[in-house]
Amino acid sequence: MNVAQIIDFASVTTAPEHYRPAAEKILKGDPEQSVRNHYGSPCGQFNVGIWEGAVGQWTINYTEHEYCEILQGVSVIRDQDGNAKTVRAGDRFVIPAGLKGTWEVLEPCRKVYVIFEAKA
Repeated sequence: MNVAQIIDFASVTTAPEHYRPAAEKILKGDPEQSVRNHYGSPCGQFNVGIWEGAVGQWTINYTEHEYCEILQGVSVIRDQDGNAKTVRAGDRFVIPAGLKGTWEVLEPCRKVYVIFEAKA
C-alpha cells in the first residue's frame, strides 16, 4: 500500500451508474438516481462514493450502516412509525442498519455516502 492508492474524490473519474428503485417501492414521482462508487473494499462490505437523487419518494429498508453528508438539496427520511427527519446541504448523520420507512427527495439531492454492510 502506498499514497498512490488513496482515493481523492476531487480527481477520481468514476462513471455514474444510473437506476431507479424497483417500481413497487416508488411512492411518488420518478426518483431517478445515480451512484459513483469511488471505493469498494475487497471484502465487499465497505463502500464509499457519491449518490444523487431526483425528486420523488420510495420505500427503504437499510441492511447497511450508512454515514451521509448532504452536499446539496433537501430530503425527508421517515421511519415506519411516521417520524420524519429533514436533511439538507451541510447535514452529516448516520443511518443505522435496520431502518425501514421512506426516503423523499424534495429538491434534487447529492450526498457523500460511506456504507458498511452488516453481515447476517
